[in-house]
Amino acid sequence: MTTDPNTKTKAILFDDAKGMLSPLNDLRPTFAIRTGALTISQRLTRAFDLEPVGVVVPQHIAELTAELSGIPVNTPPEEGDDEILLINARCPLPVRAIMEITLGQVLIEEETGDMIAVRLTATGVRNMLMGNQPEMQPVAIAGKHLMRRPWDWKYFRDASLEFDLQVIAQTMKKVDAPPPAVTLIGSQGIAISPDALVMPGVILNSTTGPIVIEENATIHPGAIITGPAYIGPGSTVLEHANIKPNTAIGPVCKVAGEVGGSIFQGYSNKGHAGHLGDSWIGEWSNLGADTTNSNLLNTYGQINARAAAKSSNEKTGETFLGVTMGDHVKTAIATRIMTGCVVHTGTMFAASTPLTGTTDAFSWHTDAGIKNFRLGKFVDVSMTVMARRGIKQSQAYSRRVTILHETTTGKEAFSWPGKDLSHLKK
Repeated sequence: MTTDPNTKTKAILFDDAKGMLSPLNDLRPTFAIRTGALTISQRLTRAFDLEPVGVVVPQHIAELTAELSGIPVNTPPEEGDDEILLINARCPLPVRAIMEITLGQVLIEEETGDMIAVRLTATGVRNMLMGNQPEMQPVAIAGKHLMRRPWDWKYFRDASLEFDLQVIAQTMKKVDAPPPAVTLIGSQGIAISPDALVMPGVILNSTTGPIVIEENATIHPGAIITGPAYIGPGSTVLEHANIKPNTAIGPVCKVAGEVGGSIFQGYSNKGHAGHLGDSWIGEWSNLGADTTNSNLLNTYGQINARAAAKSSNEKTGETFLGVTMGDHVKTAIATRIMTGCVVHTGTMFAASTPLTGTTDAFSWHTDAGIKNFRLGKFVDVSMTVMARRGIKQSQAYSRRVTILHETTTGKEAFSWPGKDLSHLKK
């Protein structure tokens, strides 16, 4: 185990592809899921002072991961005696026991038997990644530490956000005096970037938790933000918005209406009135005006949900749970979303009936029925949406979208040299 406090711990984040986390990780590696203000990898790296030397992901997401991560993907390290800590990408919180395991020990989630972390030499890591299991001593730990279903972001939300706000605020300017005509309630827990714009008439209430407003964020007049809350870089909170506790808005989002207990991965809009509670929203999604969701059953009982449209209902363990919404989802005006919905990537919902249960990816819902969102049209729309934020859709991203669409429909749409067709139904 590393003893020099000035030496970073070399680490590899690995995705063991267990559980059913779609749509959260459809278009990103699991370690890039935002479960608070930070993503899983950002939180673990900061908490443990890690030096990431590689990542291991399922092959279907490898090309896109290589583009996003900038470090070796699915590449075994060179042989050697350097110690490397492998951490499961489904582990959102920096569990203290991870850093307490010694060389050759593997930390196991007791209930599932799944690996949380293991410390090996570079040679041991290389052998394991090449299919030769090294000798390891198991250390079991009780409790839930790994995400298993798409709604598990809710289980880890509060602890993740509490950690993140403390870490981020340490490097930001604290508020000594409120911006002009801004009301601060409990200013001790408020951190505002000098490059953020908080307009007159805003109320920031940190009596229930800290508030962090990042660079280039804009808070419009009349907005109320109650901590714990995070407003990410380049995001906008519109006039008279009510941002309630345990909300984390990722980068370049636009938010209005009543939003509480919700996480925005980034680049999504809820630009109008309507309630959003205890929900997770992916990237490039847009909630039409007055879209409103339920996050509590009339019976006040535990919420059941389905991870996939064709899977069985499961107990979520949650009393408050809204919608888990993937990337590139669109809802029409006045859409009603029922408790515990899972809306998969690329869903277009424009029906007058409520959105209930779980949708298939790339499904187009109208009063006439449900059909597939044509890939060509979807790609055209998604490229337009991303271009509006100055982002050009890469080949790796387009290929991943294509594979995801083909997996859903079972039909090949586009081809390219060396393309793997194993995802298609036989």
